[in-house]
Amino acid sequence: MTLTSIESISDDPKYTIKTVCDQTGILPVTLRAWERRHEVLNPYRGDNHYRLYSDRDIATLRWIKNRIESGISISSAVTELRQLQQGGGMMESTPDVPFSEPKPAIPPVPPEEIAHQLYLALIKHDEEKASKLLHEAYKMYDLSTYILGALIPALVEIGEAWATGVIPVATEHFASAYIRGNLLTIFQAFPSRSNAPFILVGCAPTELHEIGSLMMAVMMRSDGYRVEYLGPDLPLDDLVDYAKYEKPAMVVMAATSIESAELIDHLQEKLTKLKPAPFLGYGGSAFNQNPDLIEKTKGTFLGYTLDSALETVNTLLPKGGRGKRG
Repeated sequence: MTLTSIESISDDPKYTIKTVCDQTGILPVTLRAWERRHEVLNPYRGDNHYRLYSDRDIATLRWIKNRIESGISISSAVTELRQLQQGGGMMESTPDVPFSEPKPAIPPVPPEEIAHQLYLALIKHDEEKASKLLHEAYKMYDLSTYILGALIPALVEIGEAWATGVIPVATEHFASAYIRGNLLTIFQAFPSRSNAPFILVGCAPTELHEIGSLMMAVMMRSDGYRVEYLGPDLPLDDLVDYAKYEKPAMVVMAATSIESAELIDHLQEKLTKLKPAPFLGYGGSAFNQNPDLIEKTKGTFLGYTLDSALETVNTLLPKGGRGKRG
């Protein structure tokens, strides 16, 4: 072991998350969890929203990993790290890390390129190629870019191909089911935190297009909420009975058709009778394409994009409690 001043290590952002994980032996999902829950690092984000890390970040992660392997918890290691940083102290560095020295990252593949390649793989029913593309994308991008920059454009291209007769409906169904399976795998990989605000997520009655609501469920669970995903076409009375028993802090509903969107207003009436009454949040293409529906629908319109929806949820439901009604 040698001692190195924290401030002496370069803070120039130049490595992708894939490079950092290769160099430290820390899994991407673990690194993201450390960043989200313990604010271990604050990686630089360029105009393209890619995370970029520095040599100081890599040294910090190696130090934290070494402390954890010595038997202390991640929270205790972070507390020690904060004390070192505040005091301008010296950090032990491990010279014999079993990885080669990092090289500056080649700019990652743009997510729109991944999206198009994913589209080509899925319309050929090439699961092996699609799996490889999604695996590489998940390592390269943060979750928001993975979903918004890769999955959604691929789905849009698939939908356009079906609408213009380029692909049959069977292929469209195959592609949608494949991406749905990928999202469910990611959703289930994130832990469900019992002490976090509890949110139920699903689709309005008669609504069968569930990928948007599933994406929202993934992003909220990755952000630290306790989330249950309930799927498409939820009967209102059954949902309210379940909410009465489980007492969620929020119910989030999605709709792509006007008919299903209009039914969300009836849900608000039923939820207000519960004690305590959960927030009702809603969104989806039905509201994006028909803004007048927002004025007519009780509850909280979460936003026109998944990112803005997550920001609205964070405003309503701080991680430390149920949140406050405005």
